[in-house]
Amino acid sequence: MKLRMVSAAAAAALALSLTATACGSGDGDKSSAGSGDKKITVGIKFDQPGIGLKTPDGKYTGLDVDVAAYVAKQLGYKPSDIEWKEAKSADRETLLQRGDVDYIVASYSITPERQKKVDFAGPYLLAHQDVLIRADDNSIKKPEDLNNKKLCSVTGSTSAQNVKTKIAPKAQLQEYGGYSECLTGLENKVIDALTTDDAILAGYAAQPEFKGKFKLGGFKLSNENYGIGVQKGSELKAKINTALEKMVSDGSWQAYVNKNLGPAGYKNEPAPKIGVIVS
Repeated sequence: MKLRMVSAAAAAALALSLTATACGSGDGDKSSAGSGDKKITVGIKFDQPGIGLKTPDGKYTGLDVDVAAYVAKQLGYKPSDIEWKEAKSADRETLLQRGDVDYIVASYSITPERQKKVDFAGPYLLAHQDVLIRADDNSIKKPEDLNNKKLCSVTGSTSAQNVKTKIAPKAQLQEYGGYSECLTGLENKVIDALTTDDAILAGYAAQPEFKGKFKLGGFKLSNENYGIGVQKGSELKAKINTALEKMVSDGSWQAYVNKNLGPAGYKNEPAPKIGVIVS
């Protein structure tokens, strides 16, 4: 496990750069958040239970929703001031670059490639690629046990390919259109395991209809540093980092994790330190 951190000198240089360019920020960068703007637009997932979900009655639930709302409050906004916008994985950088959202909290892993296009506050969660299996299945105790098993992930995902190429070359890949389809297949014993980030898996497994049916493998196949995306050069990054630090120190962070992911037996890593990326 490797840690990488922005140096103090680099951080100081960035701060000077932001100060010099603040007046020229684009329209999409509400760097004065909380100082008079009536609304703030936040991107979240709409289809990930436990992480970011829009319910049939129009409400929003999940860890990312709680984190995003906490940050908005620290920026000076009331819950009614938040405009939630769906941020699908493929659209996140575009939404930020166009100024369609002020920030994005959507199981958004910090990667070098993405950092070329947008900035990240955080991270606020260290997740890992893992597998979800049936609670009564004792045949998968280590990653190599996935050989000759039917392994499901969504079409286009790199998670299952990662397992097949690096860990269990004899795994039988099954690609479905969505995670709910994989879960149905897992429940009906059509497939043996579902793979993606453990936080996402825990969110699904924590839903009332799946209580006690599934368990996480706990394999930690990769490190996924979830951050809050903002426009490149936005002053919101520093303000959000301050909010995240307070969220951890006052106990809210752990409460949100327990509420949204705890029912699935999710064993979270300690809250990450701001600016430290685990690779």
